Amino acid sequence: MVERAFQVDLRGVVDLLSHHLYASPRVYVRELLQNAVDAITARRSAEPDCPARVDIESPERTGDGTVRVHDTGIGLTEAEIHELLATIGRSSKRDDLGFSRHEFLGQFGIGLLACFLVADEVRMLTRSAAGGTTMEWRGHADGRYEIAPAPTERAEPGSTVILRARPGVEQWSGATVIAELAELFGGLLPIEVTVDGRPVTGDGPPWLVPYPTTADRRHALADYAEDLFGFTPFAVLDLAVPEAGLTGLAFVLPQAANPAAHAGHRVYLKRMLLAENVEGLLPDWAFFVRCVVDVTELRPTASREALYDDELLDATRERLGDRIRDWLMELSTTDPGRLAEFLRVHQLGVKALALHDDEMLRLVDSWLPLETNAGALPLAEFRRRFDTLRYTTSVEEFRQLAAVAGAQGIGVVNGGYTYDTEILQRLPVLDPAIQVSRLDPAELATHFELVDPHTELGLRPFLTAAQRALDRLDCEVALRAFDPPSLPALYLVDRDNQHRAELRATRKVADDLWADVLSAFDAGDEPDRPQLVLNHRNPLLRRIAAVPDPRLAVLAVESLYAQSLLLGQHPLRPADTALLNRSFAGLLEWAVHDPQGEIA
Repeated sequence: MVERAFQVDLRGVVDLLSHHLYASPRVYVRELLQNAVDAITARRSAEPDCPARVDIESPERTGDGTVRVHDTGIGLTEAEIHELLATIGRSSKRDDLGFSRHEFLGQFGIGLLACFLVADEVRMLTRSAAGGTTMEWRGHADGRYEIAPAPTERAEPGSTVILRARPGVEQWSGATVIAELAELFGGLLPIEVTVDGRPVTGDGPPWLVPYPTTADRRHALADYAEDLFGFTPFAVLDLAVPEAGLTGLAFVLPQAANPAAHAGHRVYLKRMLLAENVEGLLPDWAFFVRCVVDVTELRPTASREALYDDELLDATRERLGDRIRDWLMELSTTDPGRLAEFLRVHQLGVKALALHDDEMLRLVDSWLPLETNAGALPLAEFRRRFDTLRYTTSVEEFRQLAAVAGAQGIGVVNGGYTYDTEILQRLPVLDPAIQVSRLDPAELATHFELVDPHTELGLRPFLTAAQRALDRLDCEVALRAFDPPSLPALYLVDRDNQHRAELRATRKVADDLWADVLSAFDAGDEPDRPQLVLNHRNPLLRRIAAVPDPRLAVLAVESLYAQSLLLGQHPLRPADTALLNRSFAGLLEWAVHDPQGEIA
């Protein structure tokens, strides 16, 4: 068997890079900067006082249509050119030559492949700091390359990369675009970078710049967030995770954020911009924060446009989440007013954290107002007023029962909003003595007053007719007196009974196999029927009960039944819908009927 080497089509590799690895051809500027910085870093290891400079010239500057990138790095010998620039994906020789050490941004030389995203030919003029003549390497997109002594010597060690944009992508080589990209990717680099003679690097990361006063720093960082993200932050938090080599800032959004949207963060790798929208840096619950960080230990993906999701990133994510949580806890003790303002804006994020963090659950319990039938109250205050914390699981159920429960002295919390029910159910984690239970509508009936027997006896014909009308709907009619008097009737159903009734209804329409499966969940006893509780304190109900025409009274009761279903957001069966239409039409007909038998 004859051993052969794979043949690599460089044009196919470039197509793969441009369409599947890199998000945009603009990364060629980043890759060239990265190579230049690594070359300077390599030279500094032997010559700490060597010049550290990268000069980029646009076609407007060169005058010949080429882009030129000059660096004062270590340069390459002819042998190193063969090892580094002629083999794709080969790391062992880079290790031998010292270009894979920790302090380097990437693998020296490999970034030249990105140049073929915008050019068909790339030239490099390089002179090694170890001595020797200046060499020229010329690579083509079809995989060919040549190496020869350069026609002119470089004045100092380093390299110059020369490329000409191919037709159709010239926009990536314009002076303005190159300057913007160089500032975007390399603006925080600790070396001097210029484009056509204009510096694009500044004083380094803003969070490391010294300021005369704390107020000056706060204003400067707020302006930085405004320039970067377009908002003035609610708060600015310093971030530090030593094991990840991470420093930076967290900006708390001043307005509510969508928890379903994945927040992107600006991440630098050893001062070089990795990407502007890196996901997964923070826990999912921290969607109200945007970060700018510089890291040294976290690993980039192959495209160097995202972070590799490994154990170190997991630990970093957890540490950053702890920092945000600690800030919130500190606010609760040092500035409750500020905390209340934050909670009004970002309660969803805090609730999400409280689902699995006991300290945040305590904060929510003490500070976050929830909707109750006693007003908007923190849960701790609600428990001081009511022995048992009862809740509903839907907003509609709360709106139907809140006033009735409140009139009977029963406190109810609306658990129908995002995360509220889960938070209520977690409260016993803080104190096992906390009593939490879901409000059972049938329980309210036990708090209603019975009507005087003499009065109920007088209403017997009306109640009998009403019961006869609702029997076919499998509903019981009851007469009670309860508050508020404005409510004429209330539809109550026991949840367990409702579940059994729905189970049996499903069995009737299911096939034999599925019906047998469902029968295993049937307790066997007959469920109690739902109740339509008529309120004798309501003036309208009393007038309906006194109507001499029994047919009209039945229409009115059927209308009250339909209204109660609608107010309680109960599902309407076909029979309920038919009754709703029939009672409405009947009442309209009665309203326009002429007593002499004519229709007005």
